[in-house]
Amino acid sequence: MTPSMPEPTAGAVAGPWMATARYGIDPAPGGLGLVQDLLNTISAGAPRQPDLLDDLGRATEWVRLAVWQWSTATGRPAPDVTLDAAGLRALRIFREELLDEIDARLHAPPDPGQPVGRSGRVPTGSRTAGATLRLDRGGSVHLDPAGVGADLLVSLVLAELFEGQLADVVRRIKTCRNPRCRVAFYDRSRNNSGVWHSVRACGHPTNLRAHRTRQRQVD
Repeated sequence: MTPSMPEPTAGAVAGPWMATARYGIDPAPGGLGLVQDLLNTISAGAPRQPDLLDDLGRATEWVRLAVWQWSTATGRPAPDVTLDAAGLRALRIFREELLDEIDARLHAPPDPGQPVGRSGRVPTGSRTAGATLRLDRGGSVHLDPAGVGADLLVSLVLAELFEGQLADVVRRIKTCRNPRCRVAFYDRSRNNSGVWHSVRACGHPTNLRAHRTRQRQVD
């Protein structure tokens, strides 16, 4: 039986997010770290990291750790998320939809028609999930996720995206420009101009390949 995580204490600092830490990058602040970590469950990097949503056992472990990290980062109670085979399939689909939305926003060529992500799919933009609005004793309104299993996790991710939109920071969640990489990173540059999850791992090699291609065309 997998041991449960201890409840986060007030002022606790979240450790490394399981999926994002594999790619050697810093997590997004607060609850947005969960959004980034879900995106980074993909198989990427060199050497290639495994897809953390490839099987139910691995996905269950990622969910357990990710929900606890979210709770630690936000100071809110960790919800009980239990995955089954159908929920895992739904979570993989949601991850791809979210990646496609970000890819289309960042990397699709200018086109007056519908934007298309690097996967070649047209983002549907139709994902829905339940949630409730709660008024606390201080008069602040909170968006609380609702549902069970994968639906609860999707609701949690969408709630974080919504709150990130209100704070105008969701646009800083990006996928690497390297066409061989889709690692998600949080752009902390002053003018939000970052395009690589790692300049050393992706920026320099990609620019070098482009330079060599141009040189061969000139020759």
